[in-house]
Amino acid sequence: MSIPDYQSLMLPVLKAASEGEVRIGSVVEELANQSSLTPDERLVLLPSGGQTLFSNRVKWAKTYLSQAGLIENTRRGHFRITTRGHEVLSTNPSRIDNILLNQFQEFREFKQRGRPVEQGNENSTPRELKESTIETETPDETMRRAQKQVHALLASELLHRIRTAPPDFFERLIIVLLVNMGYGDANAEKAGRTLGRSGDDGVDGVVDQDSLGLDRVYVQAKRYAEGNNVGSGAIRDFFGSLDRHKATKGLFVTTSAFSASARETAELLSKRIVLIDGEQLAGLMIRHNVGCRVEDTFEIKNLDDEFFEPS
Repeated sequence: MSIPDYQSLMLPVLKAASEGEVRIGSVVEELANQSSLTPDERLVLLPSGGQTLFSNRVKWAKTYLSQAGLIENTRRGHFRITTRGHEVLSTNPSRIDNILLNQFQEFREFKQRGRPVEQGNENSTPRELKESTIETETPDETMRRAQKQVHALLASELLHRIRTAPPDFFERLIIVLLVNMGYGDANAEKAGRTLGRSGDDGVDGVVDQDSLGLDRVYVQAKRYAEGNNVGSGAIRDFFGSLDRHKATKGLFVTTSAFSASARETAELLSKRIVLIDGEQLAGLMIRHNVGCRVEDTFEIKNLDDEFFEPS
């Protein structure tokens, strides 16, 4: 992916405003063309799904330029260059970034407001100031990356706890997860249940999709150590178990991974078998709060332009 970072977009945004008032939506489209973004790159969304990644970065470039006094907002969704902005362009800069903007007091104050003040460190040293201005991520991208790191550590811890728990715990976990995901009749007292270790015919659990049990999902759970991947033979065995239960679909879950031949076998068999590996399992547990809980919540809020519109 070659989507420019927000600092690389600062100079193009300022140049776009150099001829007079411009609309942010038009600037986004113009810069997408200048950057030769592919149709797929133009459609890449933020994790929230509410905005494209490129549009978000252009708007952050605009925000930083505004905080440095190089552009000013005129009306909803529109902005123009300032005298200071013209002065900066007159020097023919090859690039505008946080280091360049840091020469302006307003920008330094803006950046300082976004950082916690450490006792005895009210005044940043030149080295600290330089290190704080070389980032390529927007603030919300930094927050999302940090969240991914937290989730990656949590996922590793979840899989470790599952692998060291008793085998029947893993089977119960899968049923709880499926019910939390909405698979199973919410009105039934036992929408999902484990089948036990004996006489289960190769099936570890079952989820009833309706109160009468007319539609069921059968589950196979393999608690394997990392690196001990599930092979095609286990998939064929599970297929045979589904056949004995006259089932049309099944879910095979493991704490490890599936070999390429196992995934190919699952695709070729006549029954629908969904494979969930350890990484996917941990991700689903985090998303549906199984084995973990929300410790804190951070909100990302944006300016409400309509609030400031004349009535």
